[in-house]
Amino acid sequence: MSDSLTFRLLRYIKAAAETLNFTRAAEQVFVAQSSLSSQIGKFEDTVDLLLFVRLQNGLKLTSAGRIVATFAENTLREWDQTLVMALAVQRNEVPPLRLGFSSFINAKLLERFRENYEGMFPGCAIQLWSGDPLLCLQRLDARALDCAIIPLPVDATLYNVQQIAQSPLVICMRSDDVLADRAQLDIHEVAERITIFRDPELHPSAHTRLVEMFKEVGIPIHLACAARTPSEIQWMVKERYGLALIDQLTPLDPGLITRPIAGVNWTADTAFVHASHMDHVALPFIERFFQQTWSASRRSKRPSKTRHPEQLELLG
Repeated sequence: MSDSLTFRLLRYIKAAAETLNFTRAAEQVFVAQSSLSSQIGKFEDTVDLLLFVRLQNGLKLTSAGRIVATFAENTLREWDQTLVMALAVQRNEVPPLRLGFSSFINAKLLERFRENYEGMFPGCAIQLWSGDPLLCLQRLDARALDCAIIPLPVDATLYNVQQIAQSPLVICMRSDDVLADRAQLDIHEVAERITIFRDPELHPSAHTRLVEMFKEVGIPIHLACAARTPSEIQWMVKERYGLALIDQLTPLDPGLITRPIAGVNWTADTAFVHASHMDHVALPFIERFFQQTWSASRRSKRPSKTRHPEQLELLG
């Protein structure tokens, strides 16, 4: 931040941008109108930037002014949130973070989340609540959870949704399967054998999206077996009930292997989700952390070839 751009001046700029009137802005921040307009004017002269056009009946934000006003609003909001969190930590008043999660997310995500949360807020507890995605969302609605890490899709019009991880979907089979010697599989050749799926009732929107993905490549979905957990899916594969689509990061039971799918870019996507009301003081910080780490991961260069699960990196 520029030495000339103080928190006080940010509040002046924010108030002026909201009211488009120096007099009303001064009343909003409890300062004399002459002091507010003078300090904004001095800042404009110092940085050679016109924030407001002075009119006879008020103010008009310039394009540059709109950028600075947005920065002021975001910075002040984050500063207020920081003060609330710092005071809560100092007073030992941070409540446990009630985190829901699905068994279909990779466990390393929870490990990384815990490490980073404890790094940001030492001594602040996390309470884990396992459940299928639909149950996690219901608990968020009832305020029984503060947030959740669950598979996408999630309705972003109803919740705050931040994607935090993505990895390829692969085909899970027995290691003695007739297709085991192939480096990759054609979805059209194996579609009829993919009969084991996550129970559609656990995450209806995810199953709907899966049906759409199959339809996009001209294949009907053959749901013969429904599982509630990743371990149930793997057990069914081992017992020869069929093949399954799983996250490439899923740890495999002995006797199972996975193969990538040729010609499609199907992925398992995971999100950090919370309700629009943010009751827990840590949520703004967690949300910003995931925004930054996800943006950084998307900017990084990714190899085009498929990597083994142990080579894939998770966020954090």
